[in-house]
Amino acid sequence: MPVKSPSIRPSSSLIRLVCFDLGGVLVRICRSWSEACRAAGFELRGQWLNGDPPFNGWRALGIQLGSGAIDCRNWARQISVASDGLYSVEEILAIHDAFLIEEYEGVGAVIDRIHQSGIQTAALSNTNADHWARMDEFPAVMRLQHRLASHELRLHKPDPAIYREAQKRLRRRGDEILFFDDMPENVQAAREVGWNALVIDPHTRTDLQIEAGLVQHGLHRQRSTPAAHS
Repeated sequence: MPVKSPSIRPSSSLIRLVCFDLGGVLVRICRSWSEACRAAGFELRGQWLNGDPPFNGWRALGIQLGSGAIDCRNWARQISVASDGLYSVEEILAIHDAFLIEEYEGVGAVIDRIHQSGIQTAALSNTNADHWARMDEFPAVMRLQHRLASHELRLHKPDPAIYREAQKRLRRRGDEILFFDDMPENVQAAREVGWNALVIDPHTRTDLQIEAGLVQHGLHRQRSTPAAHS
């Protein structure tokens, strides 16, 4: 017998907007340089054989890229120079492109149910112009009503300023926002500015974790009921 799809109802919750990080929450990504390198079809070379980039400025360059201070080609050029040319700029850009893999199973349906309940959705992602330009490959991301990117905001999680700026743009108080992110430091920073926030494990079904978080914050799923016969 056909049944209606389960929906989400607001109940007495204060939540009026659900905000998602993208990589590790809605979109599966490579979790390391070595994984992305293999995905792009390149071998690990020289000092990179042990895994991630072997120089201290790697993280700082990533923050510059994610906050829009440098573009992807400049980022790749600096990495190539810092690693003594073991990878060319073009190879680094190809590896960078390979970090995005696929949309997680079931997340689009969860977003649809959130919308059906009258609750808004948004993205707040540490990203860059090249990855951002590919978001139309992921239907769940394109379903979101608001999409905020770190490189456009010129801010970077977990800087508290990015959450305050997002809150201003979304026109919501912190206690009206429920945020999902796969990085504990980003979740903690969101909580410190007054958001409701939960950590997502990117290695298991993220849609089920999101569903559980919605229930935890008072956004209950209604029971499925038999459809009326025509």
